[in-house]
Amino acid sequence: MWQMGKTRTLILGLATIVLAGSLTACDDGRSGAEEAAKQLASSLSALDVGQLAVEGKDAAAANDQLKAVFEGLDAKPSVQSGDVKLDGDTATFPLNYSWNIGSAKWEYSSEATLKKSGDKWAVQWSPALLAPQLSDDETLSVKTVPAQRGQILGAGDAPIVEDRPVFRVGIDKTKIPAEQADASARAMAALLGLDVEEYAKQVAASGPQAFVEGLVLRAYTPDITEAKIKAIPGGASILDSMALAPTRTFARALLGSVGQASAEQIEKSNGALRAGDTTGTGGLQQKYDTLLRGKDGVEVIASTAAKAEGETPGTKVFFSSLPAPGTTLKTTLDLKLQQLAEETLAGVGPASAIVAIRPSTGAVLAAASGPGSNGYNTAMLGQYAPGSTFKMVDSLAMFRNGATPDSKVDCPPTVTVDGRTFKNAEGYPESSLGSVALRDAFAHSCNTAFINARDTVSQDQLESAAQALGVAVEAPKLGADAFLGSVPGAAEGTEHAASMIGQGKVLFSPLSAAVMAASVANGAPVSPQLVLNADAVPATTSTATPTESSSATPSADSATASALPASPASTKPITKEEAASLADMMRAVVTSGHAGFLASVPGAPVGAKTGTAEFGNDNPPKTHAWIVATHGDLAVAVFVEDGGLGATTSGPLLKTFLTAAG
Repeated sequence: MWQMGKTRTLILGLATIVLAGSLTACDDGRSGAEEAAKQLASSLSALDVGQLAVEGKDAAAANDQLKAVFEGLDAKPSVQSGDVKLDGDTATFPLNYSWNIGSAKWEYSSEATLKKSGDKWAVQWSPALLAPQLSDDETLSVKTVPAQRGQILGAGDAPIVEDRPVFRVGIDKTKIPAEQADASARAMAALLGLDVEEYAKQVAASGPQAFVEGLVLRAYTPDITEAKIKAIPGGASILDSMALAPTRTFARALLGSVGQASAEQIEKSNGALRAGDTTGTGGLQQKYDTLLRGKDGVEVIASTAAKAEGETPGTKVFFSSLPAPGTTLKTTLDLKLQQLAEETLAGVGPASAIVAIRPSTGAVLAAASGPGSNGYNTAMLGQYAPGSTFKMVDSLAMFRNGATPDSKVDCPPTVTVDGRTFKNAEGYPESSLGSVALRDAFAHSCNTAFINARDTVSQDQLESAAQALGVAVEAPKLGADAFLGSVPGAAEGTEHAASMIGQGKVLFSPLSAAVMAASVANGAPVSPQLVLNADAVPATTSTATPTESSSATPSADSATASALPASPASTKPITKEEAASLADMMRAVVTSGHAGFLASVPGAPVGAKTGTAEFGNDNPPKTHAWIVATHGDLAVAVFVEDGGLGATTSGPLLKTFLTAAG
């Protein structure tokens, strides 16, 4: 008994000695050093070391330096402390930094040292703690290395948008004393035609080393010369390059433009854009900006302040990432035809458009909006009553009810529906009144004959016939925002009668009118295509809900408010036989109707349909002028918003275009 008790006492005593030895071994300061290391890493991540024990620099001064060094990175790092190595009262360990700089990740390690003073571990402050080889007078900043923006190509991969030489004109604040900046800014704004107050504010808000761009020129002009620019103190003209189309106006409404990101664009980009970045505005440049822009590279540089006046600050690169060039966007635009369409519309005052499509493929060869459109994409987004061009839809619906081009129809001078009187256009030939062939009524555009057909052609049959011609349905291959037309499936009384002559709530864009003509030439519905890239995200072709008023040009947002339906399974596509009958009647418009001026166009025979649609409350009312045509493997729509008669206004424009197109 005594021996067992003695043995147990001995064992317990040994255990106590071992435990005491373990506590002594653990109490070498490691846990305190590791905790201090974690606190330092956490404080650096928050960019705030003001609460830490610091040696080598006042804690407040160290905190100020931390913020100053990293302020130019416009981000916060993730910092983790590594394994701590103890050497008496000194602890060393790595600090592992990770930054998200633009689209790049910058990772590095620095070496940190702690020294124990009493019961505390103090950070041994050094700029190298923040980044290896960082000196005491240096701060970090980010420099963007722009990616090469992707080109926009036309048919046959011909470059449309590519880098072209430009002059960036503005005020270089390094060349003038601070008190001169305001006067120079105002003089430059006056020379360039800018808002004087706004440009003066931009110059004032920019730093002393800034070049404040006012305008980008393709070339000097008689009013803006290099001499006039340099005559302004601080005025500068910097030769650069920019992604541009062949001319300032070339397909501008369709392609959009490229320039420095606005404050609004930066805010909406969720960090993808920074001040000074280049981005697309409007059209394809904006829609496909992510693809075209690519990914900019970045450089993290350390800069020192100039020590003497005129001395260039020193810099060294701490990190760099290569830019990734943007994707080339391929389109079907024919440069010659697009330029020709724009030249044809150059003298047209109201909003106008010419759209040309290749029926065999659906390729959009030209989509020009005239100068009267004021930058709006009338060609693809405009919403207007199509007038008598819609009689192509009426005729297809009548064919499907048993009519032929030779069927007799009644064409009286007037017809009254629910108290509203409809009449034919001024100058309608008396010889084509009465009982005439459908072909003749179509060629001379007899309103009353088609309105009289309303009892045998329902509104839903009109909708179906329009969809059979590729109108008012989705265009999945287009790749651009567009209005493809709207034809209500239900209408009665005067509204149904108005639909028969392309008014009421029936709305077309010039693009949809060209699609309709192309479907006749093709003998099958045509789905238009503009963007060819298989990897480019196609646009949703959309329509706004039509209103009673069709004369107002909708905004781009309203024109893409809701998706169009796909062609219903119940809709029977136009057949080759039906298309041949329509082509027969379109040819009659040229040979015996009021588009005889197109008979002299060289090459394949031209088939056409004119259209005039009233709008507004004037007396007499204003009218939209339309004409659509087929010419071999080419389908064209010409539109003038306030243009009188289609035959007399849009017709000559069409003739000019077709003759020059060859």
